[in-house]
Amino acid sequence: MTDKLDLHTLATGVTGLDTILGGGLPELSFNIIGGAPGSGKTTFAQQIMFGLAGPQRKALFFTAMGEPPVKMLRYQQQFSFFDIAKVGDSVNFVSLAPQVEIGDYDAVLTQILDEVRAHKPALVFIDSFRSFVEGARGEDRDVAALQTFIQQLVAHMTTWKATSFLIGEYTSNEADRNPIFTVADGIFWLDQHVQRNAMSRKIQIIKIRGKKQRPGLHAFRIGPSGIEIFPRILPVAEVVGSAQPAPVCTRRLSTGVAMLDDMLGGGIPAGYSVLLVGPTGSGKTILATEFLAAGAANGETGVIALFERTTGQMMNPKLQALVRSEHIAMMSASELDLSSDEVLYELLQLIDAKGATRVVLDSLAGFDLTVAPEYREELRETLYRLATVLGARGVTVLMTSELEDRYQELRLSPYGSGALVDAVIMQRYVESQCELQTLISVIKVRGSRHSRQLRSFEITDEGIVIGDGPAPFDGVLTGRANPR
Repeated sequence: MTDKLDLHTLATGVTGLDTILGGGLPELSFNIIGGAPGSGKTTFAQQIMFGLAGPQRKALFFTAMGEPPVKMLRYQQQFSFFDIAKVGDSVNFVSLAPQVEIGDYDAVLTQILDEVRAHKPALVFIDSFRSFVEGARGEDRDVAALQTFIQQLVAHMTTWKATSFLIGEYTSNEADRNPIFTVADGIFWLDQHVQRNAMSRKIQIIKIRGKKQRPGLHAFRIGPSGIEIFPRILPVAEVVGSAQPAPVCTRRLSTGVAMLDDMLGGGIPAGYSVLLVGPTGSGKTILATEFLAAGAANGETGVIALFERTTGQMMNPKLQALVRSEHIAMMSASELDLSSDEVLYELLQLIDAKGATRVVLDSLAGFDLTVAPEYREELRETLYRLATVLGARGVTVLMTSELEDRYQELRLSPYGSGALVDAVIMQRYVESQCELQTLISVIKVRGSRHSRQLRSFEITDEGIVIGDGPAPFDGVLTGRANPR
């Protein structure tokens, strides 16, 4: 047999799910949705059901729980995916609770098979399958009958001309012990984690036959529209052994400050990631604004993500003018307890919508405060993925980072991000004649010659002024500097 059978996939209607499934849900597959109570399993299943169900694709939703379906529907109706017009026609709910509670598994199986024959559904859901095991009352449960029922039910589900789902309070470590996971075509795990006062939700596709799923844990949130998944942003894999080497970009972008362009060797290479580090009040945001303004003057669009200020707190008049002129789009991540992938997902959506070629993240310290504590350990990996993905798109990104005011110590970033970026620009204070003065230097520009001089940096009414030669100070990068 040499002909390849096409595996038809279904668009689930759950934002982000088709992406991590590798294009969609395989039709006629047998799937398990597992997770702890409250993790969103029923909402997840019903969102898929209402998204797929229609006159030509009917759905049956069996409930084995003690609570009646009407109570469950009362809460599910709060989500926008719920379509009351489909209930009773394209979507039908059937309660199995009475037979499950008395442990009459033959009657349960007969009822399920009768309903399937009568409705001929293309989608079948059983919630909660764990209730079959735990729902029978008393200590005289017939374990053998229960096991036989499970085996028969799974055998029937794998042969129905329907896409089917078992939903239950399973945990990921049960996959090695429970035989039903062996015959499942797809396994979905939904988890929720609480750390301090923050809660995060994640989904993982453990298994999906015939598809290459996106690996890892993916953040999701439950909101008015239901479940929204934020797929992990992954860099495009380089082609190994390609006959054509990757093109070298020779185009340089102006920072908006001519003297800094000279220090960088002619500006920032397009598609580079740049780390701008400096202490509080050294002028990082103002310099980042000049970078965006230079792009706007050249007909380029940009995006700035503010992680420390809301719109009302943005005090830079020039930046405000750029946003009002629509040359620059602004993203304000003032909501706390987000996942890093939620932030990246919204940022990339804004970049794509704007067609932006310049991006500013202000600042990494604010980004650290925005994401939930669980995700802060992932920040370094997140920055790497962001820089790689944007660089592959030809987008130049400038990230600001707070430099601790330790005059005797040089530390580029608390996140170890200096090695992750293509260029590093540093500002720092020195003491001279009883006042603080600011110096600026270029630490690195990957693949390019650049100045290593420490030059004076000053913000005046006319803009940023950088000295045209080494700063007139003795004692490089020390706590005190004496004038020559």
